[in-house]
Amino acid sequence: MRLALALFLALAACVEFPALDGTVAPENANAPFPALVPLDPLIAQAGMTDNRAATEQADMTPRLTNLRARAARLRGPVIPAPIRNRMLRGIR
Repeated sequence: MRLALALFLALAACVEFPALDGTVAPENANAPFPALVPLDPLIAQAGMTDNRAATEQADMTPRLTNLRARAARLRGPVIPAPIRNRMLRGIR
């Protein structure tokens, strides 16, 4: 495990760091920082109810029901009980 970690770190050390010089446009290099605004108005605006949100939720309800049913089916045993019992008898 430690050998694999050391090998990974050695390989990562060989990677060339990308050149970042000149990636910011000259007009943005000295631009002022954006104004900080309180989050409360933004959260209130995002929480406003509109028909689109209700429609999207209604569209997702059948899919959620199907996914939950599928998950419930997958929670069962991997090997059916009769086959599992037969396998256990073979081991004993």
